[in-house]
Amino acid sequence: MHDRVSQLREELVALSRRIHAHPETAFGEHRAAAWCAEALRRHGFAVTAPAGGLDTAFVATAGTGPVTVAVVCEYDALPGLGHACGHNVIAAAGVGAALALAPYADELGLTVRVVGAPAEERGAGKALLLEAGVFAGVDAAMMVHPCPFEVTEFTSFALGTLSVEYRGKAAHATLEPHRGRNAADALTVAQVALGLLRQQLPPEWKVHGVTTAAGTAPNLVPDRATAEYEIRAAVAEDLRELRERVEACFRAGALATGCEVSLTRPEPDYLDFRTDPGLAGLWRENARRLGRPEPVARTAFACTDMGNVSHAVPSLHPVLDITGGACGPHEAAFAEAAVSPEAERAVVDGAVGMAWTAADFAARRAGRDAGTETTP
Repeated sequence: MHDRVSQLREELVALSRRIHAHPETAFGEHRAAAWCAEALRRHGFAVTAPAGGLDTAFVATAGTGPVTVAVVCEYDALPGLGHACGHNVIAAAGVGAALALAPYADELGLTVRVVGAPAEERGAGKALLLEAGVFAGVDAAMMVHPCPFEVTEFTSFALGTLSVEYRGKAAHATLEPHRGRNAADALTVAQVALGLLRQQLPPEWKVHGVTTAAGTAPNLVPDRATAEYEIRAAVAEDLRELRERVEACFRAGALATGCEVSLTRPEPDYLDFRTDPGLAGLWRENARRLGRPEPVARTAFACTDMGNVSHAVPSLHPVLDITGGACGPHEAAFAEAAVSPEAERAVVDGAVGMAWTAADFAARRAGRDAGTETTP
């Protein structure tokens, strides 16, 4: 499989660079999805596109074995920052892993399923695909992610989003302010309540947001105010409690000012990622064979909709160092690093490492089903 990826290296690096040069944001990744799907189709995969009710999702399959491994490709970019999260590397590595496995899939007892998943940065595409049944029947799911350090047992925060809209009543601020109902004041009351709430929240619970509208003229009582908020917690169960407490603060703003409030979720919650220990052990050995840096232990530092998949399917999400700590995701410099020689190595190592890990997983599953244990 290593030789197979080596043969495909130029094609995979070109795919990574092509996606990087044409960044597309959430649910608009038409070119990136098509390029990944076409690469797989060209090498014999059966491709369904679109998939799961999402225009920029696809599913590609090869092999007919009893063990199904899903290799996940991300390819959305960040608004204004391009591929400053390195999803071009993720996509190319995922395609490479699938192409490495395909010729041996039946021999290994594998069905290889590639899931092209849009909208990781905003929109929770994988959560939507999970709900649509795209991961049904999957025995293990995996992907890799570029980062400023090397981690095998990845963990992430649970993340929820909240759109807030207050509706009040406009009035002239000098002539008859008493006739108004100030929507901006409602938001102010809520923000004060949130500030006080933070004193009683555990350290790993986070609340942060921005005001997106709060009136148009100083002499007019604002009849509309809006805000966008994010909440984070270590695990999904805590996120539910945090959301209830945060929403109570926004309702308090409405109650205090006589306004109406609308609270909506613009996307599904992102659940905390839970690394499967068995897959992590297989990856760790394969990463050493590849000469990857020794992994470090890190507490949760990010959010991903791959967390939703990990709650339903044994999952793996190692991160690969491409900057040596010089810069990290969502920084402009990281977009440059995503097409560096270190990023190109991550494409190849990620592809080979996932292919080896999938093969080892299938062998272990076959041994278990036969009543014996196999070692990778």
